[in-house]
Amino acid sequence: MAEMTATEAKNKFGQVLEMAQAEPVAIQKNGRDVAYVVSAEQYSALVERAAAPRVRPAIERLMARSVERRRSLYEALAK
Repeated sequence: MAEMTATEAKNKFGQVLEMAQAEPVAIQKNGRDVAYVVSAEQYSALVERAAAPRVRPAIERLMARSVERRRSLYEALAK
């Protein structure tokens, strides 16, 4: 990941935009990351991934509940 100070990013904004097409650019102020510049494509992928339903935890909860309720059946089938 590329890094740049806030002052450099301000003075070279066009370059920051070009760099962000290849990889995220960390913008630093006083030695710490304060922002990241990413391409529109990368941003869309992040938003899509964050909005995706979390199916696995729901399935795991349902499976645990099923095992609780039907423990004797599962034990009989396991023999």
